[in-house]
Amino acid sequence: MIQQIAAPLREDVRLLGNLLGETLKEQAGQDLFNQVEQIRALSKGARDGQVEAERELEKLLSSLGDEEILPLTRAFTHFLNFSNIAEQYHVVRSRRQSEFDESLPSPNPLDHLFEKFKQHQISAETLYKQVCELKIELVLTAHPTEVSRRTLIQKYDGINDCLHKFDQQKLTPHERQTVLDDLKQLICSAWQTDEIRQNKPTPIDEAKWGFTTIEQTLWNAVPKFVRELNGMVQDQCGKSLPLTIAPVRFASWMGGDRDGNPNVTHNVTQEVLWLSRWQASELYLRDIEDLRWELSIQQCSDELKQALGKNHAEPYREYLRDTRERLKATRHWLSEKLAGRDADSSRVIQSKEELLQPLLLCYRSLIDCNLPEIANGKLLDYIHRVNCFGIELLKLDIRQESGRHRQAISAITEYLGLGNFETWTEQARQNFLLQELQSKRPLLPKYLNEPAGSLIEHPDVQEVFATMRTLAKQPQESLGAYIISMAEYPSDVLAVLLLQKEADIKHSLRVVPLFETLKDLDGAASTMNTLFGMHWYKQHIQGKHEVMIGYSDSAKDAGFMSANWAQYRAQEELTAVAQTHGVQLTLFHGRGGSISRGGAPTQQALFSQPPGSISGAIRVTEQGEMIRFKFGLEGIALQNLEVYTAATLEATLLPPPVPKDEWRALMDEMTDLSVQVYRQTVRENPHFVKYLRTVTPELELQMLPLGSRPAKRKVSGGIESLRAIPWVFAWTQIRLMLPAWLGTGAAINQVIANDQKGLLDEMLQEWPYFQTLIDMLEMVLSKADGHVALYYEAHLTDDEDLKVLGEQLRQRLKDAVKTLLALKGESKLLSSNEVLDQSMKVRKPYLLPLHLLQAELMKRRRLYMNEKQAENTPVDHALMVTIAGIAAGLRNTG
Repeated sequence: MIQQIAAPLREDVRLLGNLLGETLKEQAGQDLFNQVEQIRALSKGARDGQVEAERELEKLLSSLGDEEILPLTRAFTHFLNFSNIAEQYHVVRSRRQSEFDESLPSPNPLDHLFEKFKQHQISAETLYKQVCELKIELVLTAHPTEVSRRTLIQKYDGINDCLHKFDQQKLTPHERQTVLDDLKQLICSAWQTDEIRQNKPTPIDEAKWGFTTIEQTLWNAVPKFVRELNGMVQDQCGKSLPLTIAPVRFASWMGGDRDGNPNVTHNVTQEVLWLSRWQASELYLRDIEDLRWELSIQQCSDELKQALGKNHAEPYREYLRDTRERLKATRHWLSEKLAGRDADSSRVIQSKEELLQPLLLCYRSLIDCNLPEIANGKLLDYIHRVNCFGIELLKLDIRQESGRHRQAISAITEYLGLGNFETWTEQARQNFLLQELQSKRPLLPKYLNEPAGSLIEHPDVQEVFATMRTLAKQPQESLGAYIISMAEYPSDVLAVLLLQKEADIKHSLRVVPLFETLKDLDGAASTMNTLFGMHWYKQHIQGKHEVMIGYSDSAKDAGFMSANWAQYRAQEELTAVAQTHGVQLTLFHGRGGSISRGGAPTQQALFSQPPGSISGAIRVTEQGEMIRFKFGLEGIALQNLEVYTAATLEATLLPPPVPKDEWRALMDEMTDLSVQVYRQTVRENPHFVKYLRTVTPELELQMLPLGSRPAKRKVSGGIESLRAIPWVFAWTQIRLMLPAWLGTGAAINQVIANDQKGLLDEMLQEWPYFQTLIDMLEMVLSKADGHVALYYEAHLTDDEDLKVLGEQLRQRLKDAVKTLLALKGESKLLSSNEVLDQSMKVRKPYLLPLHLLQAELMKRRRLYMNEKQAENTPVDHALMVTIAGIAAGLRNTG
């Protein structure tokens, strides 16, 4: 079956590869084409174990002149990107094939899940109620892992459209040739386009990229998804979903995430909020023009006649005229604000209800007039969009580090002559904050909250106050949560509430502590228990609370397995504490694309969470390149909306089993050993940081204009100061994948050596959490390659201490693979995942030259820098292309 399904994918990859080859001949010459083919043949030989082919390949690549390398890196990078396009389109093709062929399984996980609910006797009433109460929010974030330029992505979308035309339509020979010509033109245009941005994107650029994702795919995918879900619920439960349903919503951190990013200021946040509303107004205006064109119907209800106040030949068009004019006024007002000018705001739409009510009235009228076909057409799609996207398109979360808030409160206490807040005990901080939160008077004179009356000269404190003032001016619906990164204490949450109160924010943003490090995760439940025990706080939250679980920093701090288990325990404890206090808890998962940052297939990842922790509500970050992989095509976006919905429903109505005590004890034992091995290597080995900076492109990554945020939290410092994303990215580039397995293999091996494999087998069979952990470990180990890592090391260092450490790391990688195979009783990795196995096999001949060239380019760049003390070198561009190419080939960056 896999062979049968994969044949069209292979044909697409071959077609794109051949057209790229023709483009190389025409645009860059026969010599480059011959060179690429020679390297590809040697690389295939090396993949298949031919030692002589590998030696010849290394010799050939190291003998190239600087000017010869760039075209080669570009050729191999393009092929890997085209493979990604073909694979993405193949997902869409497979969805359609399954509709034509009943022997193929349905790609919609909701089909299987609803059948499973029947088998488990989940009543129609229970299912209906749970679907109506779904609250899934996907939060788009601009972590610096999207390596492809927007201009190239648009060309990739065009290539995708051509594959669609080949596949879906019965083309005449002339039409087929036209599509082939279009495809060739797009590939030629991609070849002639620089893969690397000239400048780093600004936070505004990142936000616009988020808006583009909504406009290009989700704007159409969301109403299709809600229609599909409604049809399934009608079949299963016998009634339609409410018109106000919005099971999935979207938020963003782009332009609001100021943690470690000095480029996100209050002015940037304000601009992004206005841009977001402008984009929403623009999209709604386009839709309402279409809708008014369609609604030329004469017949209407008495309710609509009354609302119109007069008889009219085309009542719907006339009634919606005012909504159209208000949308135009809103768009104009926002354009003026963005241009720095004031404008009349009297007609501006300020809430979702103002947009929704006229649409719902038209809907009721059409239903009353027995015109359901028209009511359930474009009008219903519009209603679904308004429910999902509101007036703001994407709700903007604000994120700031806890230390900034303490610093701001300290500035206030010192001004008031009360001493330095940061030096107080935690209890003293809580007492002060609670007293001021309950006080009816402001803490400071009003003029001190104004820009001119700056309380303190420190720019960081000024920026915190300015941000709060900016938030106070926004419509409530435009804003999401206020995330406190590096949250440690109850006072961290109370401090943000007090700062909001002082800024006179009428509807305070919900404050969400983000627990990130191992220590903070272990203390999360205690912190929340203290907060829930405060009478004022309990009244303030009105029975609902959100807590964010961080994946990146905990994994960098303690290694994959220990962090993963700490996250699981924290969720269990937080769920129990919330239940004790009668609080409805929503967990916000700060997941990324890579395994050490929580990346895993969505359904598997959510179902493996602790029972009861997903109670119909969840928030999840979608980061960097994963936004494009999951939502870049309408068909794939639709599938991912189905997956999130199915995963949340299953985890809520059929939660996984409570882990047995002996499973927990074994996890505790393994993670204790895992964190010990991890920290001994990462923190205690005196050569580790030097190895990272010498053998991986960690320093070179800072050249790549990826995101608006600096690569480090501080200008100087070691592992602690390095952001989790470049940390993962660097190890991924050399294929050592160290953050995802270091310590984990040793811990499992120790347990097997202690004759406890039977218990591990039981956990693997019966516990979804452990199954997911092992599956993710297998996936990342399949992408690791110690042989490639050795080439970097041999090429880049003669330091014996570093070579000894490298040998130890590669041996640990081998041991981890061996241990995993022993645990699963298999002879090779990915035995049960043929699709991923084949995908990696196809990519290896194109990845290997990029790795070898990257190591060579790193070596040359460092020599240039040592000799000429120059910031820029002749090989920089080619090096950046290899970074982008390897990221594309592995489908993982940070």
